[in-house]
Order: sequence, then structure tokens, then C-alpha cells
Amino acid sequence: MESATTPRPSPPAPTTPPTVILAQARTPTEQAKIRAWAQAEHPDAELLDHDASGLGERLCREDDPLVLPVRVTWLPRERDGGRQARAADLLALTNPHRPWAPLQGMIARREPDRVRVTPGEPALVSDLRGRFRKESGGGGGSDAFGAFVDRQAQLACERAERGIIGDRYKIPRLVAEQITASGRFRDEIAALAEQLGRPADDVLKDATSCLGELVAVQSRLAIDTFRTVMSPLHERAWSVEVDVESLERLRERNREHALVFLPSHRSYSDPLVLASVLHDNDFPRNHLIAGGNMSFWPIGPLGKRAGLIFIRRTFGDDQIYKLAVREYFGHLVAKRFNIEWYLEGGRTRTGKLRPPKFGLLRYLVRALEDERAEDVVLVPVSIVYDQLSEVGAMAAEQRGAKKSGEGLKWLADYVRAQRRNVGRAQVVFGEGISLREAIAEGGEDRLGLEKVAFRVCDGINRISPATSTSIVTFALLGTRDRAVTFRQVQLVVARVLDLMEEREVAGPIAELRRDVTLHGTLGELCSAEVVSCYDGGSEPVWSILPERHHVAAFYRNGVLHHILNRAIVELAVLKLSREGPGEDPVETAWEDCLAIRDLLKFEFFFAEKEEFRAELAVELARFAPDWRERALSSEGARDLLERTPTLVAHRALRSFVDAQLVVARVLAGRDPREGFDKAQFLDECLGVGRQLLLQGQLHGPESISQELYASALQLAANRDVVDPGRDETRQARQVFLAEVEELLERVAEIGRMDAERLQTVLDDER
Repeated sequence: MESATTPRPSPPAPTTPPTVILAQARTPTEQAKIRAWAQAEHPDAELLDHDASGLGERLCREDDPLVLPVRVTWLPRERDGGRQARAADLLALTNPHRPWAPLQGMIARREPDRVRVTPGEPALVSDLRGRFRKESGGGGGSDAFGAFVDRQAQLACERAERGIIGDRYKIPRLVAEQITASGRFRDEIAALAEQLGRPADDVLKDATSCLGELVAVQSRLAIDTFRTVMSPLHERAWSVEVDVESLERLRERNREHALVFLPSHRSYSDPLVLASVLHDNDFPRNHLIAGGNMSFWPIGPLGKRAGLIFIRRTFGDDQIYKLAVREYFGHLVAKRFNIEWYLEGGRTRTGKLRPPKFGLLRYLVRALEDERAEDVVLVPVSIVYDQLSEVGAMAAEQRGAKKSGEGLKWLADYVRAQRRNVGRAQVVFGEGISLREAIAEGGEDRLGLEKVAFRVCDGINRISPATSTSIVTFALLGTRDRAVTFRQVQLVVARVLDLMEEREVAGPIAELRRDVTLHGTLGELCSAEVVSCYDGGSEPVWSILPERHHVAAFYRNGVLHHILNRAIVELAVLKLSREGPGEDPVETAWEDCLAIRDLLKFEFFFAEKEEFRAELAVELARFAPDWRERALSSEGARDLLERTPTLVAHRALRSFVDAQLVVARVLAGRDPREGFDKAQFLDECLGVGRQLLLQGQLHGPESISQELYASALQLAANRDVVDPGRDETRQARQVFLAEVEELLERVAEIGRMDAERLQTVLDDER
């Protein structure tokens, strides 16, 4: 037994594991730089090439070394405080991110600030082996383990480089290799092969081919080149304003979860403007989901190397392609790479958001179900423009013109159209929406995905600012074909500004109250050939140009969501004035508002019913604080409308209800046993719409629109009056027509009431 004074032996000193440096060197200059760095920083380390043939065997020894990956980072020459490839570099066929080997030594001597030795995060071989077993199952022997360590080393160096070059160049590496090497992918392949009755090797080969078609293989040079080549499409056309504060909030969320940016789609330039905003703010570049129609040269080959994912428009029953898409999406969100796509599926041709397509959301939900990621954050993004050069072509398509195909000629024409500055582009980011929470609330079925998509679209509308052109066209379309003086324009616009200001809508509200800004906006609309100015008389007068009502409506429709509830309230109060309030004016008005909402649900995005009811309560309080008491009688309700200085229901809704009238009449006039062809039906609606306009039964030419007719047809299908049937279908079509006619009559009555007071205002200012 030891005495109390006998010293106890000291515990053995912890041993430091040996270090193995994996050098990712491509040239003799890079090898020399790494050797010098290793001798200075880790003189006792073992130096190996990252792709050495015996790497796996070396790492399988029992000494459990610390693996330290290292590479050389080359930087472009600093210009104006930034280090990015310029057009001159591209024209000289040089890559400042990876200079030619013969030039590297000279650059290192003359411009030492352009070359850095970058070590990645080290890891013990035992830890790497555990990750290898978890991700791939641990099969394949030492060679497979060596390849895995090499991939991990390259990724570690990529992450370390971002500390030097910035987050804007955060790009994935070895994506297809990581996916196909994973155990879960092999399991999915085996299950699918069994389902299809095909050999697993054949399915794996096809899936790998699909991944090669999908995966964006990015490089810093390609990103800089793409930005340089595509800059003429947007840089001159607009001065971009960004809500930087909201972007910074998203940066914090991006540290934990992948972001999926879901912008409004008004222009071909939307992805370029958003990419420029993210790049300028050192935000990671998005993986942009693009349609195959945009994959022509040079956009296709270059875009794929700059983050564009050209995805098939339809997958059909191609289960292998669906598997590749699902695994690719899962990989991106698991690695926190951000994604971008356009929920509307294409550009709006009316100026308001189109109904969302939510098929791709399923792949994000599947990634959460498979526990590939803890969560995904959906980001509503609003991109609005003072003017767009492409609006004229989109308006022509609404009248039945054929859409021009994209290609080199289209690209050249688009560049020419974008050479003139036409105002501002405003980019606003909404609050991120947790996909996991949204699915938990709404469900994972089709209805649940619809609710998520509609929530995103509602979020876009809420953050979309009004523009000067949208406010002025809203005002001028209300005067119809009457030309007005500048003083009269001021008075009409002032009423719209009051509505915007009362609702705290973001936009140039105060600026448009100044003569110089209003004059400037009228001038911009004249330059865009939307408005005409006749100055051959005693004073200039302005009006919407003939045949340009669709273009004016495009800009006007950008503000409709801000006053939609006000328009519905006006219609409900008008019905109270006609039919009386019943036992409870609140419930009577509420039921009518729900009926109107149901007629407009394929045109606009509404909040859930309880939230919608709360919004209407606020709107009614704005309309008249004492409306409950005054609406207790028909006379009181009428007086509410008579005393309101500005009515908007006809300006906001007339073209949409007119389009519903055309669709309802064409349906009612058809034999219910007759087969149905959608394209033929829409062409028939265009013809009937033109006839009714000539007969004075429609309010304006902006209601003659294929897209509006398509939305009205969706409503009719929802009412089950489209598919062929017997007498009950004929009767249902008549009921639908009567409902539309009743609403249209109310809208027209609001229009007549507002026209009378507008006439008084305009006459007073003659």
C-alpha cells in the first residue's frame, strides 16, 4: 500500500496526431507555393497530392492523422476597390481566377497580393471515415475512401476561399459525384429499378445522365463572364433600388437554412436584376431554375456554368428524371445552396401576378420528409419597374398575336430595346416563410401546397411598391378617352395618392404631389407611347393613346392589390343601398364580400377568410367610421357612397368582370352537349369581346385579353359549367351568367357615380 507521501505517476501526455497535407496544386508554381507554406507552417507534416493513387491506402493506416487540405487562391487585379474579372480579361482570353501556368510565376513575383495559400478546415481520418460510412455505406475499399476524402478536401478549401473572395462566389463542387456516390441514392436507384423492372445498373446510368443534364457546373470565371455578357440586357435600362435591410435579415437565416427566392415575374431581366443585387451585396449566388426555351447559345452553355438549371417543362411519367430532380434539390437544400424560380411559370402579361404553379414545391417538401434539411425558407420577392420595353409585345399577345420565339435575333432585338434608361427597378424582399411550419399548418397534399404558394404570392403583393407610372395610368384610365389638362391630371392623381397614403403603400406618394415629378412621369409615358400630349391649343392636354389601353392597364394593374378590398367594400355597400341591410348589416355585407371574393379568386390573391374579414373591417372603418349606423337603412348606405370623394371599384375591377361576361355569354350560347376545346374557345372569346366592345357593351379594350379569358374560364370550370353535360349544365351556365351580370351592373353603377363627381371636378377646373 502506498504511503501518503509517495508521488503518483503523471498521466501520459496527450499525443499530437501526425499531419497529412493534401495539396491541391495544378501547376509547378502552385506546388512551390504550397511546399514553402508547408515548410514554414507545418515542417513535420507529410505532403501528398490530393489525387495521389495511394491516398486511400495511406489514410487507412492506424496512426489516425489530421488531414489538412491546402490550395492556392488566385485573385483578379484590384480595381476600384473590387477584385472581379472584367471585360478586358475576357477579351484577352485570360482567367484571373486561374492564370495560365506560364504566367503564374511572374504574377506571384510582381503582384504578390494576387496569390494566397488557402488551408481548409482539417479533420481526423477517423472522423472522415465515420462520415464516409454515413454517406456512402463505407463500401468500395481504400480507393473509394480516398476519393471521398479528396472530395471533402476540395469542399473544405472552397469554404475557406469564400473568406477571401466573398460569399458571392459560393458555388457547389462535385455535385453529381457526391450524389451518385451516396448510399441513399444507390438505395433509391435499387428501389426504382425494381419498380420499373429494369437492371439497377441501367437505371443508374440513365439517372447519372439526367444529373449531367440538370446540374449547374459553376466557376468564378463563368459567373463573371455571364454577368459581363448579359449586362446590356439590364444595366442601362434601370437604376436599381434595393431594400438592403430586408436582405440582411435573410443573410442571418441563410446561416442555418437554404433560401428559396420566389420573385414576381414581369420581365426577362428579372433574374439578371436579382443576380446583380445579390452579387453587389456579397450574397451567395442563386441556382436559377430556367425553362428550356432559354437554353439557346450563348445563354445556355454559359448560363449552366453560372448557376442556371435548365429544367424540362414537363416530366410526364419519366420516373428516372423525377428522381434526379428530387435528389438534386435535396442535395442543394442539404448543403444550404440557395434556389430561385418563378412561381407564376412565366412573365405576367397583365401587370398583376399570375396564378402560381407549385409542382417544384413538392421536391422541397420531399427534402424535408427525407430529413435532408431541417427547414427551407421561402422568400417572396417583389421586382417592379417604372417601365418595360417588352410590355407592347405582351399586350399584343393578349389581343391574340403569336408570341415570338426566343433565339439570337430575339436577344439582339432585346439588347437594342434596353439601351435607354426608362426609370427605376425596385427590388424588395419579404419576410421568409418557414416551409416546415407552412406545411404543418396547411398539410402536404395538393391543397396544402396551393395554400403555401398563395401565401407567397400574397406576400409579394404586400411588399410590392406602387410606381409613378402605375399611379398615373390608374388615374388616366379613369378618365377614359377624355383628354385632361395638367391641373386636371393633378386633381385626379391626388385622389389616388390619398388612397395610397391612407393605406401606407410604399411608393413615390409625396413626390407625385410635386409638379416636376408629375410632369416627368407624364413625359415618360409619352416617350413610351402610352400617353399622348396634344399641345396645339391654348394649353397641353393628355390622354391614353388609342390601341395602348392594354399597355396602360399593365402598369395600372400593378397597384390593384393595394385597393382591392376597398373596391369590394364599395360593391357591398351599394348592394346594401339597394336591398337593405337585413337583420344585421355586418353579416349581410360579409356574405356579399365572400361572394365577390369567390368570383375574383382566380384573378387576385386573398388572405384566409378570418384574416380577410379583419382586413375588410379595417377598410370599412376607413370608408366611413360610422358606417354601421348609417348602413342600417338603404338611404344611409346610399349616402355613404354619395359622400365618398373617390370610388375605385370600376377602375379596379371593370376589365376583369367584363372578361368574365364574355366567357359566361359564350358558354351560355353553346350547346351543353358540344365538346370543348380550350384554344378554340379562347379564340371565340376574343372575337366576341371585340364585337361587344364595338357595340359599347364593354368598358374598354383592356378587357379583350386571352389571359383574362383564361382566368375567367378557370372560374367557370370551378363552377362546373365547362365540361359538356345535359340540361343541368345549360341551367348552371345561365346561373353563372346571371351572377356575373349582376356584379357587372354594380361595377358599372359605381362607375357612373364616380364619373358624375369626376365630371364636376374637371368642369370646375376648365
